Amino acid sequence: METAETTGTATFLTATDALSPRDRRLGKLLLAPALAYIFLLVALPFVLALFLSLTNSSAVLVMVLGNILARALLKKFRGKLLVRFLILMPWAAPISLATLGWLWIFDSTFSVINWVLKVVGWLGPGQWYYWLGDPTLGMVAIITVHVWRLLPFSTVILLAGLTSIPSEVHEAADIDGAGPLAKAFQITIPMMLPILTVAILFGTVFTFTDMNVVYLLTRGGPYNSTHVLASLAYQEGVLGGDVGRGASIAIFLLPLLVVMAVLMLRISRRAEVV
Repeated sequence: METAETTGTATFLTATDALSPRDRRLGKLLLAPALAYIFLLVALPFVLALFLSLTNSSAVLVMVLGNILARALLKKFRGKLLVRFLILMPWAAPISLATLGWLWIFDSTFSVINWVLKVVGWLGPGQWYYWLGDPTLGMVAIITVHVWRLLPFSTVILLAGLTSIPSEVHEAADIDGAGPLAKAFQITIPMMLPILTVAILFGTVFTFTDMNVVYLLTRGGPYNSTHVLASLAYQEGVLGGDVGRGASIAIFLLPLLVVMAVLMLRISRRAEVV
C-alpha cells in the first residue's frame, strides 16, 4: 500500500516532468534575480577576498622560484653548502628585523634599489620610485618580501621531493627518448604531487595568517591597497575599534582555510594511491 508521502512525491515528479520546455525556461528566468543576488552578496565577495589575499603574497612565484632553486641545488658545484646556508637565511632570520631591513631598501629617500636603477640609467633626472607610497609599487614591495621569506621553505620541501625520485625512473625516460618537458609533466610533477600540495598548503596558510610584513612595511596602505585578511582584521577590529567587523573578517579565514586544507589533502592522498 502506498503511503501519502510516496503518493505526494510521485505526483510532484509527474507534475515536474509534465512541464513544457517553455515553462522550464520561465522558471529559470524567474529564479535568475535570486541567483544573481546570492552571487553578488556571497560568491563575488568570497572570490574577491580570496584573490586579494593570494595576489598580495604571490604564492605562484614562490613555487616557481623554489622549483628552480631546488633543481639548481641538485647539481654538483663548488660552494654548494654555502649556497644552501644562504638560501636558508631568510627563513631563519626574525621576520621583524628582516622586514625593517626591507623597509630601508624601499625607503622613499634612501632606497638602494632606486640608486642602483639611477646608476644603470633606468631612472632619468628627476625620476624616483616611491615604493611604499604608490598602490602598485607597494604591492610589488609586499610580494617581493613575501617571496623572499617563503622561498627557502619551498626550496627545501621541493629539494626533498626531487631527491626522493629514483634515478632509474629518469634513466628509463632518457632511454625512451623523453624530453625535458615530457619528463617534467609525466614523471616529476606526478611523483612530487603529494609534496607539492603540502608546500602549497603551508605557503597558503602562512600567506593568509601572516600580517607582519604588511603591517611593518605599509600598514595596509596606501589606500588599503596592500592588505591581507589578517592585517585588515587587525586594522578594523583593533585600530578601528570595530570589534565585530574585525572578528567577522578573522572568522572568514577559518572555513576558507579548512576547505583549502581538505582539498589539498585529498589531492595528495589520491596522488599517493596512484
